Amino acid sequence: MTLNPFSIFDSWFAEARETELNDGNAMTIATVDASGQPAARMVLLKGHGPDGFIFYTNQESRKATDIAVNPKAAILFHWKSLRRQIRIEGNLSAVSDETADAYFVTRSRDSQLGAWASDQSRPLDSRATFEARFEEVKARFEGQNVTRPPHWSGYCLTPERFEFWQDREHRLHERRIFVRATDGDRDSWSEGMLYP
Repeated sequence: MTLNPFSIFDSWFAEARETELNDGNAMTIATVDASGQPAARMVLLKGHGPDGFIFYTNQESRKATDIAVNPKAAILFHWKSLRRQIRIEGNLSAVSDETADAYFVTRSRDSQLGAWASDQSRPLDSRATFEARFEEVKARFEGQNVTRPPHWSGYCLTPERFEFWQDREHRLHERRIFVRATDGDRDSWSEGMLYP
C-alpha cells in the first residue's frame, strides 16, 4: 500500500517542531529567474496541508520576481538533529487575499510594521535609513491596527514530487520518492526508492 506523502511529512514535521532548537519550520526555497539564474534562501513554512506548502513574502522581492517569470520551485527541509531532510518540487501560486490577511494579523506588530518599512531585496544605503523608515511607519499606525501592505502576500507550493531522506550509518542512506500521478488525480502518487 502506498502511503500519502503528506502523512509522512506531517509525522516528520511534528517531530521536528519538538526537537529542533530553532525554527523547525525553516525551509530553503530555490527559484530561477528569467535568465536561468537559480537563487536559494531560507523562509518559514506558515501553513501546509493537502493543497500545499505556504510561505509569505514581499511581492516585490527577488524571490517573487523569480516566481512571476517561472512559478516552478523546490523547497527543502533539513532537520540536523533528526538526521532527516525532505525535498519537495512543484508549482507556486499566490494565496488568496483572505488567506494573506488572516495570516498577517497573527504576526507581531513590529513584523507587521516591518512589512511596510522594507523594500525587500532592494539596495539599502545604511541601516539607519531602514530604522528611520520603521519609526515613520510606527508613527503612522500609532493607535490603530496595521493593515496588510498591498505588496505583501503569500505563495503556496503545490507538490509534484517528494523525496524523504533518512541518514543511515556509513552513508547507506534511505531515499524514498513520491511522484504525483499524471492521470489528473491529485491524490494519486507513485512511490519508489533511490540509491543513496
